[in-house]
Amino acid sequence: MKYSMAWLSYRRLPFCEGKEYFRKIYVQEENEITGSAVYELCRGAKELLGIKTVVIKLPETFDQDKREKTEEGIYLLPDSKGPVGGGYRIVEENGRIRITAAEPEGLLYGSFDLIRQVQRGVSLRGINRLKLPDNPLRMLNHWDNMDGSIERGYSGNSFFFRNDRVLVEERTEDYARLTASVGINGVVINNVNVTEKATRLITGEYADSLKRMGEIFSKYGIRLYLSLNFAAPMELGGLETADPEAEEVRAWWQEQMKETFRNIPSLGGFLVKADSEGRPGPLTYGRTQAQGANMLAEAVRPYGGIIIWRCFVYNCTQDWRDRKTDRARSAYDYFMPLDGKFEENVILQIKNGPMDFQVREPVSSLFGSLKNTNQMLEVQIAQEYTGQQRHVCYLIPQFKEILGFHTHCREEEDTVADIVSGRSFSHKNCGMAAVANTGSDSNWTGHDLAAANWFGFGRLAFDTSLSAEEIAREWCECTFGTDKAVVYAICKILLMSWPAYEKYTSPLGIGWMLSPNNHYGPNVDGYEYDRWGTYHRADHLGIGVERGKTGTGFTQTYLEPNASLYEEIETCPEELLLFFHYMPYTYRLKSGKTLIQHIYDSHFEGVEDVEKMVNLWEGLKGKIPDEVFKRVKLRMDHQLDNSAEWRDQINSYFYRKSFIMDEKGRKIY
Repeated sequence: MKYSMAWLSYRRLPFCEGKEYFRKIYVQEENEITGSAVYELCRGAKELLGIKTVVIKLPETFDQDKREKTEEGIYLLPDSKGPVGGGYRIVEENGRIRITAAEPEGLLYGSFDLIRQVQRGVSLRGINRLKLPDNPLRMLNHWDNMDGSIERGYSGNSFFFRNDRVLVEERTEDYARLTASVGINGVVINNVNVTEKATRLITGEYADSLKRMGEIFSKYGIRLYLSLNFAAPMELGGLETADPEAEEVRAWWQEQMKETFRNIPSLGGFLVKADSEGRPGPLTYGRTQAQGANMLAEAVRPYGGIIIWRCFVYNCTQDWRDRKTDRARSAYDYFMPLDGKFEENVILQIKNGPMDFQVREPVSSLFGSLKNTNQMLEVQIAQEYTGQQRHVCYLIPQFKEILGFHTHCREEEDTVADIVSGRSFSHKNCGMAAVANTGSDSNWTGHDLAAANWFGFGRLAFDTSLSAEEIAREWCECTFGTDKAVVYAICKILLMSWPAYEKYTSPLGIGWMLSPNNHYGPNVDGYEYDRWGTYHRADHLGIGVERGKTGTGFTQTYLEPNASLYEEIETCPEELLLFFHYMPYTYRLKSGKTLIQHIYDSHFEGVEDVEKMVNLWEGLKGKIPDEVFKRVKLRMDHQLDNSAEWRDQINSYFYRKSFIMDEKGRKIY
């Protein structure tokens, strides 16, 4: 299948100041990663500028500090005193551009950065950029299944697996190019729900294919990771138990890991989902999450392996009649008592919120509370609950809010960004992960504009200081060019999209008013009487889940002053009001509106915002490729119809509950 290269689909530029730099590329240290950097610079020169590049090997004795006489061109220079951890510096001086870094990965990232500047029409004269990655680990988690399907996948089938085979094709390398170009350095290729054939990925059965895939990833500075099945000793080894404290289980894992790392030398480690949604785990045997994770950490330690342990552990047989048990508390209640008990090569991967990637949630209270444990932030760019890549929903503004949240774990450097970067508590095994949104569709992400979330996550994980606006503009200019009208319209659509989606779906942090199982479209009571703990508690007087001291007590899992902030109705942020409190429909918000009027107004406003987004897109006809225009237009028309359905169902539901009229007299059914 023919597919695009998204933001690396280079278009010939009519003019580029400084294109002469690209006629010669000088490289001093040759290895597979610097080889990829040279390849990318040559490809960019050819496709963007129409230039054939000459690559020249510099002698090992070349010393840039001595200002040796050199010609114009681009110099890739290792520098033991230069930026580390994937950092790089780009400096132009007297017709020469020097990209320097202490490690090959930095030279690769610097090369991609230079190409981005060319794509965006930025002058290279006098450029001086020093970039250091904010997060050590910047990962994508794919939920791909061995049969080729993708759990919560909205962009076609898997390009990693098909019919229980591991695929290593041309698209594998193109995926690595795209992923590395935005600074991502780790990829988990299989679903966290590991069953049947996927359990065997750690055996020799798939070793050759995984080794080849790992080698391709390595060329682009990416480590390959796998999800594993905690019950593998029983399913593969024939043991009667998977108890992490059983000697035979520990011995089995140690032997298996010796084989796995021998077969796949580039393997970085494993992602584990345990004791959640029916998955096996240490709780089955009366053991703690730390005992389970540490047993695996011991087995992978000799090979430099890392165990990434998801904190998605909760009781999924909750009784809707029970108003004290709270799914939102589960991660905190399980993991907070274990702070400091995990091995150094274990990282707890914590979802951004306490529930499950809703359009609006508070930040997980584990962030800031855990001080002696490695942590990663997990977000989702797959839009499972935010329109499933059928709706535009640019999530980088949401991620910026999460990263900027002050936990008050310290007087300074107390934000989520500080914690997952390692700044707060001097952790080195930490970072950010996103549940991926790619598939076999020709544009990779189903909705062409959804690629902004893939691009944006990588750029933000590398440089958390970037604004959502800056990232949107970068992506747009690299993808569609620098036409001002195009850039303005698409950036406007992207930046309107998350607030619009929130307006026409679930109000004030309540979440979950959607269809069970497929998680798409409005269904207000779809989850109200089930086992998943996802309730809104609406009755004829009001709505919301009481999580204060008189309710589930979840507010008290936060550090002060956040605990008091959320506890008191007067200080609770209104966008989270119904997440933390049951409120009467007649309660007046700071705007002066009643709660019920806010529900009505926001849902009408959300649809109006989508209408504006559709009009902005229609104004781009003829200015972007026709195929892309038509594909996006179909999805945006669907979004408009679907947003109206959300508006009408939500407003009608609450009118019928409350019997309070819309003050503006609009049509409510």
